[in-house]
Amino acid sequence: MSLIHFQILSAALFSIGIYGVLARRNAVLILLALELMLNAVNINLIAFAAYGELAQAATGQVIAIFVITVAAAEVGLAMAIILRLFRDRSSVDVYDVDVMKW
Repeated sequence: MSLIHFQILSAALFSIGIYGVLARRNAVLILLALELMLNAVNINLIAFAAYGELAQAATGQVIAIFVITVAAAEVGLAMAIILRLFRDRSSVDVYDVDVMKW
């Protein structure tokens, strides 16, 4: 496989993620779509690292590890917020959460 195959895969996953963020109303599904977009970025970074020079390889892999770390922190915080909203409003519909006051 060449670099273009990984770029096409990454673009397809990123497009599916954008569609998921824009078309979904459920906060959990939007979070899942965001994770899909971050994974598409990671595929691109690792592909460029594998097909690039030695100095670029280490840089791409390090950035991918940072993206994975940020994604894990984002999931933890977002799930805590979503669970709190569900307890308070019995719904995780993003259109119901237009005002954050009680």
